[in-house]
Amino acid sequence: MNNRSYCNRTQPEPATRLLANGVFIATLLVVLGSGPLARADAPAWMHSVVSAPLPEHDEKTDAVLLYAEENVTVVSAEKIKTQVRRAYKILRPGGREYGVAVVYFRIPGEKVTGLRGWCIPAQGKDYEVKDKEALEVSPQGMELVGDLKAKVLRIPAPDPANIVGYEYEVEERPLVLQDEWEFQGRVPVRESHFSLQLPPGWEYKASWLNYPEVKPSGNGQQWTVSDIKAIRHEPNMPPFRGVAGRMILSFIPPGGITAQNGFSNWQQMGAWSWNLTQGRTDASPQIKEKVATLTASKSTSLQKMQALAQYVQQEVRYVAIELGIGGWQPHPAAETFAHSYGDCKDKATLLRSMLREIGIDSFPVAINVERGAVTVETPAHQGFDHEIVAIKLPQDVQDPSLIAILDHPKFGRLLFFDPTSEMTPFGQISGPLQSNYGLLIAPDGGELLQLPRQSSATNSITRKGMLSLDPTGKLKGEVEEIRLGGRASEERWRLRAVTKDSEKIKPIEDLLSGSLSLYQITQASVLNMTKTDQPFGFHYSFEAPNYAKQTGGLLLVRPRVLGVKSEGFLETKDPRKFPVEFEGPAKDTDTFDITIPTGYVVDDVPPAIDADYDFASYHAKTEVKGNLIHYSRTYEIKELSVPVARADDLKKFYRIIASDERNTVVLKADSK
Repeated sequence: MNNRSYCNRTQPEPATRLLANGVFIATLLVVLGSGPLARADAPAWMHSVVSAPLPEHDEKTDAVLLYAEENVTVVSAEKIKTQVRRAYKILRPGGREYGVAVVYFRIPGEKVTGLRGWCIPAQGKDYEVKDKEALEVSPQGMELVGDLKAKVLRIPAPDPANIVGYEYEVEERPLVLQDEWEFQGRVPVRESHFSLQLPPGWEYKASWLNYPEVKPSGNGQQWTVSDIKAIRHEPNMPPFRGVAGRMILSFIPPGGITAQNGFSNWQQMGAWSWNLTQGRTDASPQIKEKVATLTASKSTSLQKMQALAQYVQQEVRYVAIELGIGGWQPHPAAETFAHSYGDCKDKATLLRSMLREIGIDSFPVAINVERGAVTVETPAHQGFDHEIVAIKLPQDVQDPSLIAILDHPKFGRLLFFDPTSEMTPFGQISGPLQSNYGLLIAPDGGELLQLPRQSSATNSITRKGMLSLDPTGKLKGEVEEIRLGGRASEERWRLRAVTKDSEKIKPIEDLLSGSLSLYQITQASVLNMTKTDQPFGFHYSFEAPNYAKQTGGLLLVRPRVLGVKSEGFLETKDPRKFPVEFEGPAKDTDTFDITIPTGYVVDDVPPAIDADYDFASYHAKTEVKGNLIHYSRTYEIKELSVPVARADDLKKFYRIIASDERNTVVLKADSK
């Protein structure tokens, strides 16, 4: 999805998370350079795994994690210390990125101490780098101002056959009494350990995700996992956080969890989140005046809601300033209105404030824009990265444009709306939010809800072409393309900053170049670019020389002129390991009428195609109607996920489509 429909984050990243991001690491390698190498023995905990057997891996594996250790000490509700150790064996040149330790932390409440790294070469003496050689950087995200920092240490000689490792300690002042043990990643793991120390009288709650529960050992606060398989990227797979093994720990002080210090279930998380919104939706005199101006000419509640939603969507810029609790707590609505900017939760809070001025109640909804990152089985944790609004619709508001509605047993009809998604019409939500789980935040706590799924017809492309073919094989004519839902939003977002007419037709050029070897656009226009409540579209004319191929006195004409629906990502020798995920339901229709050139008649047409599966369908038909070749097809995505067991069916489905897309109509000279 090209539309920016999410915040960079609404929760702080775990302070102990290490990221091996190829682009980020490559940049850091240039900045850090390679200074003089210091000789010093690596610690015993690293040398103990030098001869250890490697975890199961294949020839494509760049590195393996031989040893990981994470020791968490809860000193008090205001202080948590975490000691981390990692040792990798580099197997291929691509594994060199694991020779860079990246430790994220937030200022001023967190600090990193004791960062050191070592290399144990396959031949020769050990190398060491110390904390003073680390570089402190500010990772660039979508925030204008943020408190996220990273300490970066480059370990010498991270070459194949060598072992690299590091250790460090983070001291933090937690916003929430919770931690995550993320023991599964993109490389195999031989062994990983986690230990927890709590003050007297404290308790903990452990929840396991995407991995069988492991019982603690020792004093009941130590865990070990071993031989963990790597998660290798697959096209259209579920989000990484939705498949990686993790343990989520909630720390419970004497007297229990309160709305001020954390949560261990969704109800408590909602109460904690609601506590952060108190007073933030209060309307200033300026907000009240603006609401009155925007709604003065509107006669119905729906028209008033639409006017306010459009204002927050279009007139309040997305700018994130997230410092400390600001990663979770919205700025006051009055402040966001005065500045005309804010992040997702700021825009949601301002809209809620304005809606309240016209007597409409609403609730914030925390959500992760990657469907599957949070599910009904997921324990309450900081797994959300976005905030939208659930609007409590009055009984008199009934309109077919309002699609994203859920009937709630307590609050009645709730309409979900994303004030950050500038191109999504009021009444709809984008594909990634559909059937996704969000936390409804209400005064009496939180509730994990599955958002509604819109019908495939609301997310569609309808393409109609009136074309003619001449005896030389040249094809020309005009096409009208109408887009609805996400299909419209993504093109509007793509063209949002385009000013030159030549650049506005880039999507048309991309479509034509993907379907035709030669073409020339003779006319093109964009329909309803800024009117998000209207269908978006293109209207264009083109010429394609040598479209029909001459062979032995015959003309071979492909009736499927434009558009490719087949996919090849399943055409691999490696077995599929994860489900195939679609962005959202969709239904696309193509119709092409091609006038047969004078002196030719149809000799053969391809057979009709009817491929019906529970997850998708494809119907295509070629007919001769007088002097026209009439081709029509419908492609529909019905389900949002295809399980691994059905991957072969999906592969077959795409092969059927590919075959139809290559089919030709045979024309021969008219003998009359």
